[in-house]
Amino acid sequence: MSFRPRVLLPVLLALAACKESPPPPPQPVATRPAEPPRRYFGGTPDGKLHVYFFDVGQGDAALIVSPDGYTALVDTGPASAAEHLVNRLPELLTQRLDLVVLTHPHSDHHGALEPVLKRVGARQLLEPQLGATPKAYDALLGAVASQGVEFISPSPSPATPNALQRLPLGAGVSLTVLWPRAPTEPLLDVPEAALEANSVILRLTYGDTAVLFMADAHARTVDHLLARNAPMQATLLKVAAHGTEGPTTAAFLTAVGPRAAVISAGEGNLIGAPAPAMLKQLEATGAQVFRTDLHGEVQVVSDGKTLVVTPQRLSAGVPEDTRYSYPGLGTPMPRDAALAGDSQRATGRSGTRDGSGKQPTGKMYTLSLDDPTDEGAPPSRAGSRSRSEASDSGAVKVGAYVGSVRSDVFHRPTCRNVVKIKSSNLVTFSSREEASRGRRPARDCNP
Repeated sequence: MSFRPRVLLPVLLALAACKESPPPPPQPVATRPAEPPRRYFGGTPDGKLHVYFFDVGQGDAALIVSPDGYTALVDTGPASAAEHLVNRLPELLTQRLDLVVLTHPHSDHHGALEPVLKRVGARQLLEPQLGATPKAYDALLGAVASQGVEFISPSPSPATPNALQRLPLGAGVSLTVLWPRAPTEPLLDVPEAALEANSVILRLTYGDTAVLFMADAHARTVDHLLARNAPMQATLLKVAAHGTEGPTTAAFLTAVGPRAAVISAGEGNLIGAPAPAMLKQLEATGAQVFRTDLHGEVQVVSDGKTLVVTPQRLSAGVPEDTRYSYPGLGTPMPRDAALAGDSQRATGRSGTRDGSGKQPTGKMYTLSLDDPTDEGAPPSRAGSRSRSEASDSGAVKVGAYVGSVRSDVFHRPTCRNVVKIKSSNLVTFSSREEASRGRRPARDCNP
């Protein structure tokens, strides 16, 4: 007996139904519009110049971030600093470095270069291009060149040989190479210290503020720059050679006129840096000293008019939000000494300028985050009065809001910072609405 086709058809249809049907086509995924790249984690450029002097032990490393977000790393510290820098730099960068400067071929200034570049990358590298450099240094430069990093020279442009080379870091910010200037000027012939004597010396300028990077300059370097009348005036000095004796002379400090100084040195280093005699030279000029071996990382911020320094470590009892503020080069420093009650804040954790353990007085002063004290002018003697005395004087009425004509914050009349406002600069507001017109509430009293 044969099977009829009508009997087979239902069987074939049933078998076909058992097969898996093909998956539906994927649904299109909505895409977000591309965001512009950021140069900072957690924020965009804030219109200010930032300089970070890293705590790398016995060595040098500093990061410059311009108001437009251009970045330059001046030295990378010793090899032992690599782990710290490959973790710290990504907190401050989201793109590769625009520029790396190796000031001279000593390992405490370039030892961490390879791991740093592997982690964050760089577009250009400037180094002094000296002869008779160590073989390890030459091999390092060869490895960097193989990564596609462009090398640039500190030499002046052949078109303008008498002009200093300026490296623009966005609008209003320049990194000027003061030395070396070969072949326009021959390198300094110092047989016992040729590499140090021809270190790359840089002057960073923004508005009325300037930072002078002296690398491991030799005394001959300083003498030569003074003889050439090189532009060295600076708000903040990065002290040469980790603060050892020799280059930081009285004549040099007179030419620079620093209001603050940073020394990068390792705790318990074998070269005795910083030298007590050099610290006394700085003290004589009135410059306030910040040391990475004592204060940790030192952060500097400039708005073009004022330079504010924030050390990582402070003395016991000093408020966490303490800042140290210095007027730009166009503003004369106040001559009167700080009040005794404020002198403890002037040096951070160690409280010393000269290793003696004494707290300095002198010209320097500090500001807490919302201190209204006339943009850093020393507090008037009225600042020693109690809050009740200030209120009883009639200058501040209870229930009003107050501020200073030299500050953009307003306070409650009972705020601890109000007593620091000079009576000639004190302004009062009848309501919070009036006070907040063009001003922001102070963080300490949260009016």
